[in-house]
This record gives sequence, structure tokens and C-alpha cells, in this order.
Amino acid sequence: MELKIRRFDELTANELYEILRVRCEVFVVEQKCAYQDIDGIDPRSVHMFYEEDGKIAAYLRLFYRNEGIVQIGRVLTVKRKEGLGRKLLHEAVRYAEETMKPETMYLEAQTYAAGFYEKEGFRVVSEPFDEDGIPHVKMIR
Repeated sequence: MELKIRRFDELTANELYEILRVRCEVFVVEQKCAYQDIDGIDPRSVHMFYEEDGKIAAYLRLFYRNEGIVQIGRVLTVKRKEGLGRKLLHEAVRYAEETMKPETMYLEAQTYAAGFYEKEGFRVVSEPFDEDGIPHVKMIR
């Protein structure tokens, strides 16, 4: 399994297709959440993913939310119960700290997953809020 780190203009057409396909599979179909996934942020994001045989096993994107704040989003794992999500999140934090130099890292986690992010040093900084029908919390590191 290979970790790939790509800026938008470095993605191949097949990689971009697979990213959009798997995000739709997980967030729209599996979670039954109709929302606008293609939100204009991808072109200014760093895309990190584990790929095996041309298929994405785990994915997330990083982008500057504001000056000094890097946001992690669209975190998903297709190959579950293998530790890939934890491994990918750890690599994303390391990458962001080394190359993007944020003062703060930010994410909006589904409430059930807050403990997953806390293991990587994030802490909840908001009350739960509704995002497309799913309870979320804001977290920073």
C-alpha cells in the first residue's frame, strides 16, 4: 500500500476520479447525506491517500482555512479496522507541521469520531452542531 501526497495539479485524472468516487461512496451514499462535495476547496488542497491497486483505501485533504490555520477534512477510510485511518491522520499532522507550518490545526469531526482525533492531539472546542444532518464538533490541535 502506497501513501500518496499530491497537490491538486499533480493528481492524475484517474486519481481525481477515484477521490471523488470514494468520497461520494462514503459521505453521500453510505452516510445518506446529500451535500455538495465538490466545494471549490480541492484546487487549493493537498490530497493525501493510501492507494492499493488503483483504489483508495484511506483519504483526507489539507488546506489553509485562514492564515496560520490548516484544516483537515474529508477524512475517510474504505479499508477499515486495519489502522489506516490513524496512520493517515498521523502522516497528515506530520506533513502539515513540517511543510505548511500552521499555528493551529483545525477540523470538524463527526461527534462519534472525536476520540479518534483526540489520540492525535486534537481537542474539542465547541458544542455539538448539525452539519448536513450529522452531529459534529469543532476540534483544534
